[in-house]
Amino acid sequence: MTYILVTNDDGVQAPGILALAQAMRTLGDVEVIAPATNQSSSGHKKTLFTDIPISTATLADGSSATAVSGSPADCVAVAALGVLKWPPKIVVSGINRGGNMGQDITYSGTVTAALEGAIFGVPALAVSLDKRDANTVEDYALAAQLAVTVARQVMERGLPPMTILNLNVPAGTTTKGLRLTRQGARLYHDVLERTGDVLRIGGPEPSGLFEQAGTDLWAVHRGYASLTPIHLDMTAHHFIADLAAWDIGEEQA
Repeated sequence: MTYILVTNDDGVQAPGILALAQAMRTLGDVEVIAPATNQSSSGHKKTLFTDIPISTATLADGSSATAVSGSPADCVAVAALGVLKWPPKIVVSGINRGGNMGQDITYSGTVTAALEGAIFGVPALAVSLDKRDANTVEDYALAAQLAVTVARQVMERGLPPMTILNLNVPAGTTTKGLRLTRQGARLYHDVLERTGDVLRIGGPEPSGLFEQAGTDLWAVHRGYASLTPIHLDMTAHHFIADLAAWDIGEEQA
């Protein structure tokens, strides 16, 4: 039977991962491996040459999961390196509490867990709900349903190497549909708070350039679910020719 690996960055007991695991069980056997504690905004952190404790956790529906005292990327890496059966048909990461659009993808443990799956050669999907106060499994029902729809297609068709899909779902019980999008641009409003030698980065929620048609932010802001392909090749190909004109001593072949 089809085998699916589910992970997240909000922690193994987050309601979003339970909603996702339950939904994915309609497509095959599911194994859950996730951080033991919340690892939001951990980015593509990978723990090397340091102990990574793991344990067995019980989810709210009584099913078991593997809890990893590490990052979301660690969860996928240790699964691939022998902790769980490998490879799965797909890695599905989420459902994140809050959207992951624009530059969020560089911070997001949800997205980078999916990217770690792609590094290990498995198609992967990241799923996020644009609702920061989503606290029940029911809050994630629509996102879980859309994740099943997309995951089914990924399992049937596959994805190009080093490529994942990033699904963002607006808050609510319905959407206007699903739009294929490109990455938009976030605007961050971080504020540095300081108490003596202790620093804290806070501030209001990020906004974004919501009027740029065709972006993930544009779509979700208008009530559409957004599906964006993301590639691990971060080369700025359009800039190579300009860079070649710089006087930086490049030897000509």
